[in-house]
Amino acid sequence: MHDIEPFYKWRDDYNSAEDDLSPFYGKEYSEFEFSETIYNFYIHPQWDFFGSPTLYLKIIFADYDKNFAIIEFIGEWNDCITNDIMFLKREIIELLVAQGINKFILLGENILNFHCSDDCYYEEWFQEIEEGWIAGINFREHVIEEFKRANIDYYISFGGDFDDFNWRNLKPQQLFDLIDATMTKRLA
Repeated sequence: MHDIEPFYKWRDDYNSAEDDLSPFYGKEYSEFEFSETIYNFYIHPQWDFFGSPTLYLKIIFADYDKNFAIIEFIGEWNDCITNDIMFLKREIIELLVAQGINKFILLGENILNFHCSDDCYYEEWFQEIEEGWIAGINFREHVIEEFKRANIDYYISFGGDFDDFNWRNLKPQQLFDLIDATMTKRLA
């Protein structure tokens, strides 16, 4: 797991440590010192801790004028034992929503498992982003099935074009435009 680093090709476009509106503003990263772990497996030092011992993230892009953020995840999303959605909602999402972000692209190809509890925080998040949306991109099939069993797919859009989306060849605005067009069709 220590070889999986957050997507870095957009660093010239955005760096959460240099964004004074980001929850990670001013954070200093090491390229060589591995200190964070998920289940005793070291992860790359570029991932950001937000309160969960099993799930880490990286805000790889945020545009406050166009009101969207792209967040990449790694680990196990465990609402049942570690209440990951509460940490995500309180420590990251609420801060971004307060800055006007109401469209979220969640990149989930490095999410290994999902364990649900209830949908209260997802519902709250969804209600707070009026005229916005949450899209889950490239989540593994078994993870999407767990989200669906918990009815969380009511709040986060999965599936279809989002299952195997080649987003790495795009610039952030291109990715947003494609997802926004798809979400507009889905919501219409």
